[in-house]
Amino acid sequence: MKTLLTLCCLIALTSSVSAQSGEWIELFNGKNMDGWKISENSQSFQVEDGVIKVAGPRGHAFYNGEVANHDFNNFEVIAEVKTMPGANSGIFIHTQYQEDGWPNVGYEIQVNQSHGDWRKTGSVYSFQDVRDVYVEDGEWYTEHIIVQGDVVTVKINGETVNVYDQSKDENRKGELGTKKVDHGTIALQAHDPKSVIYYKSVKVKVLPD
Repeated sequence: MKTLLTLCCLIALTSSVSAQSGEWIELFNGKNMDGWKISENSQSFQVEDGVIKVAGPRGHAFYNGEVANHDFNNFEVIAEVKTMPGANSGIFIHTQYQEDGWPNVGYEIQVNQSHGDWRKTGSVYSFQDVRDVYVEDGEWYTEHIIVQGDVVTVKINGETVNVYDQSKDENRKGELGTKKVDHGTIALQAHDPKSVIYYKSVKVKVLPD
């Protein structure tokens, strides 16, 4: 009986992992922040009318759910985002939960149309930055990040705005220290009390290693 039960569990687990590979899966349930672990200031992430409203002191919402056991290697993430004037946020990749401060692990993909920071949406923050602005504040847009091997590709509304190849970056030292494409989870950033950002959807697709 134990052998049969173990076999059934193994089959179920295998099926679950297989279903996650190559399919888009929504990480935000539209109701609350279940599946996300928030650092520093939980009040900075509220769900209003089926949308994540990011507004308040610094904090980061780390995906901590069941999809790929929140540990992604090669993958895609596509978020539906809207920034308000002067807002700053970011989507971290290959990161891990930490209690406070700016995440020490993982690259930040910038979310910023009009904040004073010159690094704009699509930047691989401080490693390969984007100065151009591709969308307006108050406008819903898609930020699509593809991580494949050493290459991070960022698309805004389907247009490729940045391709960062870590293998060709000899120094790999941005202003925030040495980072690397490795593996880990996704995090959304609350940057400061004056920044208001909305995330309507955060979907992930697991790619083959």
